[in-house]
Amino acid sequence: MTRKSRRLILISACGAVLALAVGLILSAMSGSIVFFRSPTEVAAQGVAPGTRFRLGGLVKDGSLQRGPDQTVEFAVTDTNATVQVAYRGLLPDLFREGQGIVAEGRLEPGGLFRADTVLAKHDESYMPREVADALKAQGRWQEGKGMVEKPVGTKPADSSTAITEKTLGQRSER
Repeated sequence: MTRKSRRLILISACGAVLALAVGLILSAMSGSIVFFRSPTEVAAQGVAPGTRFRLGGLVKDGSLQRGPDQTVEFAVTDTNATVQVAYRGLLPDLFREGQGIVAEGRLEPGGLFRADTVLAKHDESYMPREVADALKAQGRWQEGKGMVEKPVGTKPADSSTAITEKTLGQRSER
């Protein structure tokens, strides 16, 4: 066997091992990728029980029920469909009815979404992109309505270095 053929075999073997490693990594990662779904998508697509995903929407007014041992049940809606959510743990400080949230967990056979993580909007202008897109598609969200751009920087004369902050409607008191 010549030196050239040994190198070619070695390079081919390394390439095959590398391809196998990349394939195994991608296969392992595909199980941990979580996509965002609105309640309407969950109802329309018939998500299989046990499927892990992110559910996003607004906490339905009047649906929040607190139980013992930090258990909480509430409904997430996008104004077309509603999904019941059960969560055990501390909720974010900004969690309240009528606010946008994203919950991560699994759908149970009865249609109950068992969340293990709940994320609430972090400030007055936050709305998850997917939730905003779902509300826009339904005609319930207007992009420019109430949107104000105001400079926050310390040098108002130099607009190129001013930091802008987009606020949605009036600021809510914290």
